[in-house]
Amino acid sequence: LDWNSFFKLRLRRRRIQLLFSVITGLAGGAAGTVVLAEGFAEPLIAQVPLDPFFTLGIMTMACAGLGWLIGPTIGNQVFYLVNRRFKAQMLQKEAEFFARVKRHRADPTNSSAGNPVPDFYGEKIQSVAGYRRWLKDQRAFNKKKSASFV
Repeated sequence: LDWNSFFKLRLRRRRIQLLFSVITGLAGGAAGTVVLAEGFAEPLIAQVPLDPFFTLGIMTMACAGLGWLIGPTIGNQVFYLVNRRFKAQMLQKEAEFFARVKRHRADPTNSSAGNPVPDFYGEKIQSVAGYRRWLKDQRAFNKKKSASFV
């Protein structure tokens, strides 16, 4: 598995995870609506000192949020089920990639809200050219950080 293929598969995995986040978020919200409409949460709603309409809305949004959070896990499993021949190679390349990111990323101690570290975890890297651009951004941050302004 070369680096370009790795980045393409990584991008495809991220898109599948996002798709499953949307699907499970909608399913969680729908399931929460059905369960709450059946009256299973009436004892809990009676204890919350808010209007029941707001309480049900908050609980429905919480169900949708939990579905959204579960989505990437399911998407990851589906991706590796479909691409099982690349799983070992992807895990090896990913470990190597994150070791490179960890080794080359800028030291965040001198960052601030006005001067944040550019893409600290390398999440936006989607190609070899993107990795080179990321390295250049990290070096520029280190150079700007170490420059003495008098």
